[in-house]
Amino acid sequence: MSLNEEYVDSLYGSDADLERVKAGLDAHGMPQISVSEGYGRLLTMLVRMSGASRLLEIGALGGYSGICLARGLQNGGSLLSLELLKPYADVAKRHMTDAGLGERVDYRVGDAKESLAALVHEGCQFDFFFIDADKEGYLAYLDYALQLAVPGAVIVADNILLRGRTTDETKQGPAVQAVRAFNARIATDKRLKSTVLPGYDGLAIAIVKG
Repeated sequence: MSLNEEYVDSLYGSDADLERVKAGLDAHGMPQISVSEGYGRLLTMLVRMSGASRLLEIGALGGYSGICLARGLQNGGSLLSLELLKPYADVAKRHMTDAGLGERVDYRVGDAKESLAALVHEGCQFDFFFIDADKEGYLAYLDYALQLAVPGAVIVADNILLRGRTTDETKQGPAVQAVRAFNARIATDKRLKSTVLPGYDGLAIAIVKG
């Protein structure tokens, strides 16, 4: 974390709900790879500012980003979270419930691509997407998001710099190549209006054109 990021985070007090998630991740042997604090606050703001009411999260982990997303919902809004592993989804649900947000979230457990294909088949639509799962799947997740999006929907993706590996040409692993392809797509796809934020580990934000 840069000095600028440390300074910005120092301006905000501790968040009991999110600290509970961090402790829960350690207690269950889960990785500490939740969205950064600064981008978590941004997620809440983006949901609220966009007026989104049907959120889709790809990658629940322990519920940190789920809490941030659900906090931005107005009354009646809901979050559907896709998670590969049931134990992770169970931990996330517990943390969401402890934060008073359990009634706003549902989980689908299993391979995200299969869940997304099912959502397309069911005719579901969403107005906000948060992608934070396996990096090799990012392009596929973006393609599915475009199929499920209403005009004006917001698509956000985390970790698009991969701790510096994305910009290091000596790194050519499958995850790095997949994220580079995702970044190029989100920057040039004519269906999207987008930007990329280089702070923390990078965040891509796009709006689906009407």
